[in-house]
Amino acid sequence: MTAPHRPTAPLGVRPVINANATVTVLGGSLMPAPVVQAMNDAAAQFVDLPELNERVGERLAELTHNEAASVTSGAAAAISLTVAACITTESQAFPADAEVVMFASQRNGYDYSARLTGARIVEIGPSYDELRTALSRKPACVLWFAGAHYAAGALPVEEVVRGAREFGVPVIVDAAAQIPPVASLWRFTRDIGADAVLVSGGKGLRGPQASGLVLGKRWLVDRIRAHTSPKQELGRGMKVGKEELMGLLAAVEWTLQQDETELLAGYERVVADWIAGLQGIPGVVVERGYPSEAGQPHSRAVVRLAGDRDAVIKALWDGDPRVAVGTFGVPRDAIALNPQTLRPGEDRLVLAALLDILTNSPARLHSPE
Repeated sequence: MTAPHRPTAPLGVRPVINANATVTVLGGSLMPAPVVQAMNDAAAQFVDLPELNERVGERLAELTHNEAASVTSGAAAAISLTVAACITTESQAFPADAEVVMFASQRNGYDYSARLTGARIVEIGPSYDELRTALSRKPACVLWFAGAHYAAGALPVEEVVRGAREFGVPVIVDAAAQIPPVASLWRFTRDIGADAVLVSGGKGLRGPQASGLVLGKRWLVDRIRAHTSPKQELGRGMKVGKEELMGLLAAVEWTLQQDETELLAGYERVVADWIAGLQGIPGVVVERGYPSEAGQPHSRAVVRLAGDRDAVIKALWDGDPRVAVGTFGVPRDAIALNPQTLRPGEDRLVLAALLDILTNSPARLHSPE
């Protein structure tokens, strides 16, 4: 059996086997060869960047069954630019009293992306009457976050869209980490009726990490472009280069060509192998966790430890190879192993590293005194 490829360390920074997730701190995801080639080709020539931006947007809209599309410098920038498009008119003047409605349970670390526009976030609870009251004040938009971990304490997006339509208020869906399923590219907009869906380019799409995607209504995308580079507006510092434009387009094309059913089945096989391989170790309980940490339709292995979880995490990180695991959405005594970000064969390296720590260093299974 061929050993998995082991990359060299740039500038002495050790490469990581990522069994955590498509997290920014580890580089998002790995780009397939067609994406790298598209970026290399784009880097080799000058173009009219605004024209390329529009052409890429047209092609992305066509591929994803949307009216229009715009590439941004990440999903957080997509929030800022989409909110800006909702609160401004052709004058580009930002009103001082703009409001963005959010469910209180969905407040998160990306709130700043909306507040960057000067808008005030108005919290509501999971009540349709409370939603209608907030909508009656004519806010700039409703910002709704997709994912199973955001579902509790919020109304379903279908009810939000129904209420917002009554008052003429746009609905923005942040689905940054909601691929798979690839249908997230059109389900929230074409099928449910939201005005825009925002997706990270560097997570499940496996495009450039510093890219994001806005898909939705043409009026909204046109306003976004009025804010972005090369114009000296809010989005000037959120510049998107020709390399990211072509790289993200190639990533979407590549993703749509994949067999998603087999992809998810492959993830499940890896998780099943992890669970089988970790069974029977004293002080360890391993089980299938579903869905993923971002609410995606695949499982991960949740490994509960009787002892010092942090010591196990550190040993994996300090080992050779260096392995990163997840802790989001699991008990404080557990780690999570996610198959989504692994190259072929790396699942075996993760299992071997964890088995070595748990069986050859039994002291790590006991809580520190």
